[in-house]
Amino acid sequence: MKVIVIDRLTKVYRSSWFGRAPTPALDGLSLSVQQGEIYGFLGPNGSGKTTTLKILMGLMQATSGGAEILGKPLGDVQVCHRIGFLPESPYFYEYLTAEEFLAFYGHLAGLERAELGRKITQLLELVGLAEARTRQLRKFSKGMLQRVGLAQALIHDPELVVLDEPMSGLDPVGRKQVRDLILSLRDQGKTVFFSTHIIPDVEMICDRVAIVVKGKLLAEGRVDELVNPGHAQSVEVVCEGIKAGEVAAIAAVATRVLQRGEHSLVVLPGPEQVEPVLSAIRTQGGKLVSVTPQKGSLEELFMKQTGATPTGAGRSATVGGSSE
Repeated sequence: MKVIVIDRLTKVYRSSWFGRAPTPALDGLSLSVQQGEIYGFLGPNGSGKTTTLKILMGLMQATSGGAEILGKPLGDVQVCHRIGFLPESPYFYEYLTAEEFLAFYGHLAGLERAELGRKITQLLELVGLAEARTRQLRKFSKGMLQRVGLAQALIHDPELVVLDEPMSGLDPVGRKQVRDLILSLRDQGKTVFFSTHIIPDVEMICDRVAIVVKGKLLAEGRVDELVNPGHAQSVEVVCEGIKAGEVAAIAAVATRVLQRGEHSLVVLPGPEQVEPVLSAIRTQGGKLVSVTPQKGSLEELFMKQTGATPTGAGRSATVGGSSE
């Protein structure tokens, strides 16, 4: 069953300034989310992720196109109680305690007092805030606020949970806690649709992912299918006892050779070059240390699709851009 269906969704922001061209935020976006899966909506800031979620939640109207949630068209009030939503920048009543905050939203959802009390205790334990239930929210850290926000989104036991940048601004411990919570929601049979620009989180927990840039869908599918679409992967061969770069048979097929003391690192474009290189190593009297296939990554796919530059040094955890 398809829980979310987005069909050629387009959103254009009209400028109030005379002569300024309209700004397209979404450009014919189409995708679908299956029941019981974790679906990652990946893109840099400014790619249209928040705009998409606001349209799905009825907080904004699309310029054209349409969408369905839980088999109903957008705006159908009958499905509202079946959806849990955490916006990117939620507002918290900072002088309420955690349990008062959840009780407020529980009453809005129509929960009875006895049921609500049990639900609050259960959710605070689930998000790791049981010991902070009587603490005012103004004393919460960023990660604690994010987790109590998640508890709020789950107070009415929704079938579909929609999260806008749930890991943004969290430290590694907080991100792990949120990831574990999302995985537990899938184990309960719920569907989770969340937007993010943090690539490793998508790789670790998502069943399927969509990559969107400037309002356009560039790729959609399972992570393993996207990062390994039938193309040959590179292979690293490490040997010792020879200078691999000076062996003609190796230099002819290698894309890169590094010499570090007695060890040579040979990078090959694909697995079909491995056997000739191993034969050359043996012929020259060298010793094989390791052969390591290099798995493709979602970050590499993103870079290839968009030409975006990851922030920071080394393997980046996010893809940057302007504010959304």
